Amino acid sequence: MKRIMTVVTFLLSAVISTAAFGADGLKIGSVDIQKVLLTSDAGKEAKDQLAGKGSKYEAEKNAREEELKKLKADLEKQSVVLADDARKGKEQLFMQKRKELDRFLKDAQEDLQAKNDELTSRLVEEIVKVIHDYGKKNSYSFIFVKNDSMVFVDDKADLTDEILKAFNSSHKK
Repeated sequence: MKRIMTVVTFLLSAVISTAAFGADGLKIGSVDIQKVLLTSDAGKEAKDQLAGKGSKYEAEKNAREEELKKLKADLEKQSVVLADDARKGKEQLFMQKRKELDRFLKDAQEDLQAKNDELTSRLVEEIVKVIHDYGKKNSYSFIFVKNDSMVFVDDKADLTDEILKAFNSSHKK
């Protein structure tokens, strides 16, 4: 009985979907948005932009670390000959510079993450629009985002390369 109900349900679903989507039936595709994001011209530009910003932060970090090394070396050399007040002053300066470096690193990390989120969000919105336009233009019933939860997707249904081309051409405009 359970088996018959399953078959009947399947057949009804097929009939309803054929009626709902016409004689052509369902046209389904999938897109790997992550691949489009990483390999598109706009995605590469965003990656380069982030890398440039990261390089500036890295140079600043290195300069500050070098300053800390010099302060520590001076403190170690002079600690024996310095009066207690002078030594404590240099120790406080070193600790202050260390805190400033830690704060700088935290702020830089947050800034890079925020910039990455902003660029990714904007690009994904643009990619989704391209997918939407592509789906309408090519009469797709559904276009799914390819992900790990998809057990099977026929390679013929993979639209990633077409979407990548469409996105690159739309982004150049």
